[in-house]
This record gives sequence, C-alpha cells and structure tokens, in this order.
Amino acid sequence: MSLSLRPYQEIAADFLFESDRAMILAPVGAGKTALTLTAMRDMLRAGVVQRFLVVAPKRVAESVWPTEAKLWAPELSLSVVIGAPTQRVKALRANVQVVVATYDNLQWLAEQPLQFDGVVFDELTRLKNPSGKRFKALLKVLDAMPIRWGLTGSFTSNGLEDVFGQCKVIDQSLLGRSKGAFLQQYFHCINRDYGDWEPRADALPMVMERIRKATFVLDAGEYKDKLPPLHIVEMRCAMEMTEYKAMKKDFMVQFPDAQAIAANAGVVTGKLQQMSSGFVYDTRTTPSDRPGKFTTTKSAVWFSDHKFELLDDLLTENQHANTIIAYQYQEELAELQRRYPRAVTLDEPDAIDRWNAGKVELLLAHPKSAGHGLNLQFGGCHMVFLSLPWSLELFEQTIGRLHRSGQTHDVWVYVLLTEDTVDEKIYVALHDKRSLSDLAMEALR
Repeated sequence: MSLSLRPYQEIAADFLFESDRAMILAPVGAGKTALTLTAMRDMLRAGVVQRFLVVAPKRVAESVWPTEAKLWAPELSLSVVIGAPTQRVKALRANVQVVVATYDNLQWLAEQPLQFDGVVFDELTRLKNPSGKRFKALLKVLDAMPIRWGLTGSFTSNGLEDVFGQCKVIDQSLLGRSKGAFLQQYFHCINRDYGDWEPRADALPMVMERIRKATFVLDAGEYKDKLPPLHIVEMRCAMEMTEYKAMKKDFMVQFPDAQAIAANAGVVTGKLQQMSSGFVYDTRTTPSDRPGKFTTTKSAVWFSDHKFELLDDLLTENQHANTIIAYQYQEELAELQRRYPRAVTLDEPDAIDRWNAGKVELLLAHPKSAGHGLNLQFGGCHMVFLSLPWSLELFEQTIGRLHRSGQTHDVWVYVLLTEDTVDEKIYVALHDKRSLSDLAMEALR
C-alpha cells in the first residue's frame, strides 16, 4: 500500500499533472521525489504519458528513485540505466513505464533510439550550462518529449545567470533560445575579455516574473513545522599563521622537506583553503621516460592539526553520537581514516543502510556524493563540515540529507572555521548566495 502525500505536496503534484512544462522549486527534505512520482503515476494512468525518462545524479538514480517508487507508486515498473553499455541498453529497452538514467550518461543516451514522451530532470541545476556537451546532446532528442518537469532546491544558488539553461531545457518560451540575448537583456557586461556579467538592478524580479507561470514554489512555511529544528553552529579555531601568510603573499611556502607553489591567483585560493585545514599539496611535474611527456606527483604536507583537535573535542562533547563528517579534499579523507579507522565512507557496501540502522558512528562524505537525494535522516542528527564547499547548493543539499522528512530529532550542523583565513570568506560567500536565492524564491511567490 502506497503512502499519502501531505497537503502541500498534493498541491504541487496537481500543479505538475496540469502542466506540460513545469519546475518544482523546493528546499531539501520537502518531498520532491514523492510528489513527482505521484504526478507521474497519475499521468500514466490517464494515458497522458506513455513512458517517462528520469535523469538524476548517479547516486540518486541508483538509490533514491527505486526506493521512493516502491513507497509512493509501487505499481509503477522501473529500470535504472547504469553499468556497462550492454547493461544500460538492456535497462533502456526494458518493458517498463519509468526509466531512470544519470547525467553522466546523457551523451550516450542521446545516441540511442528513445521512446519517451515525458522527462523529469531531478536536480535541474546540473543543466545550468547551455554550452556543455551534455546539454547540447540533450537538446537533439528533447523535442520528442512534450512533457518536461524539472526539480531543484535553488536554481539561483550560484547566480541569476544559471536560471537560463535550466529554463531552456524545460521550455524555451520562458527566457528565449539564446543565452546571449538573455544576458544582453538582463545583465551588464563588466569584463568582456573574461565574459563576466552582472545582473541589472531590476533583473531578478523581471526574470522571476517571466518564469512564474511554469514554476511552483513549495513555501517552507507550509511544512517547516513538520521538521525538527535545524541548528547551524560556527566553531572557530586558530592556527599558527606563518605558512599561510607566506602562501597568501608570495604564492609559495617552504617547508623543511617540501615546497608548495601556487601557479597563479586562482590556484592560490585552493591552496589557502587546504592550509586552513592544516595541510597543503606539494605538486611537482617532472619529465617522464617518454619524450614530451611529464609526470605529475602530489603529496600532502601537514603543518597543523588544529581542526582535528577541535573535531576530537566536538565528538567527545557529543558523546560520540553518530555523525556525518563532510570533507573537501582527499587528504582530509585520508587523515580522517587514519584517525578514525572505524569510520565508513558512502562508497562502502551497504553504507547507507548501515548508517540508517544506527550501526555507523562516523560517516565520511564529500558534498558532491552526499549532496542530492540521499535519505540519511534515520541514522543520526549530527553533521560536521571539516571544510566548506563553495557551492551553496551542495552545502544546503548536504545538510538536507539529515534535515528532511522522517527526522525525529533536532539536527545539529557544526561548521569548523579557521580564524583569519579563506574559510571565513567562503562562509560569507555562501550567505551572500543564500540572500540571492531567498530573493528569487520570494519573487516567485
């Protein structure tokens, strides 16, 4: 027996059912997958759509859609297009009503004979770049799919410019066919050499007004009282700054047995974020045995464990409650595994099931792996950002793995920040992007 939607989800599902081209804009945990499956089921029952294609991030395609379909639309037949080419072809040709594919396979998918009249893009922001290869491949086959729905948490998370590509995939009549014309109409060019554009003062409300008819906003006020409170706590720590200041000033820092160099200002930002966590990569390129070929080696140099001392104290203070630790760099993961040998990563067999069963004390996750669709709310209510992503969408989506429907405890998110470093700038940048996203949501209501 399938579950029942909440009233606010029913309204959103009705909006999809009544719309050929539509976008659902809702914060994480609002049940976008559940309401979309309900609308898909009703469209198939009514004969409006014969077969749906769902395109989603890999882990969401593998774990979320098959699981959620059993809960919300158990009568639907579904296959997942993953694996080797022969496996993908078999899944694509299966006699099912819903085929779930990944964004990684879009170019391959566009070369196959397709029989779909409806398509759902889960995490629509993956298609924000209209000049990308996946986007161009998709456009070649999109005309045969008159029913197009997009799901996203915040399609302006990295700026108003991102809205164009997402809207073009759903309905070109919303913002036009040409991104150049879109930019000319709503932006000022501030650096033509680098293609940098800045929105005009009145651009946001004008763009939101144009896309309003195709957009359903799930107002957080409709369901926030159904979720437990979310607490985000900044935890600051200090480190000895000699090496950090040298990198910031000279783009280079010398250690007793190694040397870290940033080739340009863009690279130095990444180096400074590494150093905010207490290490930096020493990257060296040397000639190989083959003429004209070079070998690049990368080794980490640790010079401070300030964040890990803070992390130890935090875990102890929380009595080693089950906790998700989000990291950015592979060396951070390696150090976490050295310090906490029993920690589990998302890639390990049955990691999600074991976590949700309460059998994993520390789950290590990169925001790009944990950022979309995963249900992790049953295994714990604590999360630590050892370091931050630059993307607001990834930051919010990662938190949303715990703070979502089904969570029964207050959710505590701890953000570890090294004082007077780029950590603080990243955190401020995330808040600035949040402001833009909030304004966009408000303009659409």
